[in-house]
Formats: sequence, C-alpha cells, structure tokens
Amino acid sequence: MWLIVGLGNPGKVYSKTRHNLGFMVIDALASKSSIKIKNKSKNSVSGKGNINCIEVILLKPLTFMNKSGIAVKAACKKYQNIENLLIVHDDLDLKPGIIRIKKNGSAGGHRGIESVSDYMGTKDFTRLKIGIGRPDKIPAEDYVLSPFSRQEKTIMKKSVEKAADAI
Repeated sequence: MWLIVGLGNPGKVYSKTRHNLGFMVIDALASKSSIKIKNKSKNSVSGKGNINCIEVILLKPLTFMNKSGIAVKAACKKYQNIENLLIVHDDLDLKPGIIRIKKNGSAGGHRGIESVSDYMGTKDFTRLKIGIGRPDKIPAEDYVLSPFSRQEKTIMKKSVEKAADAI
C-alpha cells in the first residue's frame, strides 16, 4: 500500500497559498481517482482507494506544516502495511510549476519535510516537489504563506494536474 501525503496548512486562510500545493495535489488526485477524503482523525484527513489497481491512502495533515511528521507517523502506525511513502510539497528552489520526483535526500530547508524525516527517523521516502520560485525581496516565510498571482494561478493549476497524473 502507498501512503501519499500532501503537505499544507489546515484552514481557509491558507487554502490558496503556495505552501498548500501538497493539499491541492491530493484534492486533484482524489477527484481523478474517485477517492473521498472524508476520514478525519486527530492529526489528518484521509481517504482510501485504488489508483491503477494499487491500494493507496491519500492524506492531508491537520498538524500544520512544521509538524507534518506527527500525522505521517500516526498514519503509518494505523495502516501497518505501508510499503511506499510519497510526500508532495512546494519547493522554493525550483522555478514556478517545475515538478521533480526524488527519492531520499535532505529537507532542503523545507520544515514539513524536516518534520517527516524527524518523526519517521529516516530520509528514505519519495518526494514530489512543485516549484514556487524564490522571491527576491520577500522573506521566504511570508512568501510561502501568500496566495499565487493571477499569472501563477494558471501555471500552478497545470502543475497540480501534471503532479496528480505523475502520481
């Protein structure tokens, strides 16, 4: 079974921000695969189903980005037959809309990936990264929590669909 986790922050105020690209991909993937994200626990919302005959859990942590590892670890404990872990997240170091899939590696300064690595005790998991670009004059913490510009919305909508297709 695959555990596919989209990183983001819960709440309406964050729903359209750069840091919530992981949630957006999970929503697109759920829609394409007819998987309902309706199971709510203390740490996450999730849905279980099949994608191309492979059993998957789609998960969105409710622990906020910097504590995503809590939700991932709880899900792995609950569903003990997790064979593969895929984390979907935004990436400041990739140009807007660029998608990269990477196995293992460092967190690259991403606090959500850092949290998952810390709580899971390993860096051995796959990441699907979607570029958001790095701003020149805005602190990264503010930039990731801001909404996309009109031009970026078009790029990101396509990237979210491509990421869902890639998965």
